[in-house]
Amino acid sequence: MKTLKEFDHKKATQAINFLARKEGGKIDKLKVIKLIWLADRYHLRKYGRPIVNDIYFAMPYGPVASSVKDLTSFNFLGDDGDGEEKYLSEYLKQEPGHKISSIKESDTDVFSETDIETLDKIYEKYGSYKASQLVKISHEFPEWKKFKRALEARTITRGPISYSDFFSNPSGKIPGENIFNEPQEQLRTSKELFEENYKIANCWV
Repeated sequence: MKTLKEFDHKKATQAINFLARKEGGKIDKLKVIKLIWLADRYHLRKYGRPIVNDIYFAMPYGPVASSVKDLTSFNFLGDDGDGEEKYLSEYLKQEPGHKISSIKESDTDVFSETDIETLDKIYEKYGSYKASQLVKISHEFPEWKKFKRALEARTITRGPISYSDFFSNPSGKIPGENIFNEPQEQLRTSKELFEENYKIANCWV
């Protein structure tokens, strides 16, 4: 079974593919990385779990899902025992200019209803923004701001992000409708669910 601590490469591949299809079949790598971060953040705050179970880092261009970043670069190291490269290549291909194109219809069976609902909502709210605009938006979120000084001073190249930080609201002005302003009671319930799921995941490690 997939646990909260296990990266789901099929979901990640299909999230990239789903968003590329939304974009007309081709999407900028940095843009899709930002959209998946927003989707994970939103889903965690509303339903108590992320979508792709990735490890996040704060980097100069904002929060980054580490394994999703590798997938968008078709970067595979060592033994591909999980078949990530083969699976990815069935659905996506690299294009010039830091783009990824969809070559096959998305397999939405890997998603829950709430996963799809969230990906739809994130694209509806943020899909019209360019990658550079999403980077600027991401710099208003607490999980990036805690590393802002060190990143800008270049004393670090990345800082580890805790999922717990996703439950904090952005402090800066977010363009358009800010969907990260849920009632505190909802956030408290989702955080408790996340923490309980995390304890259960530890039992499977």
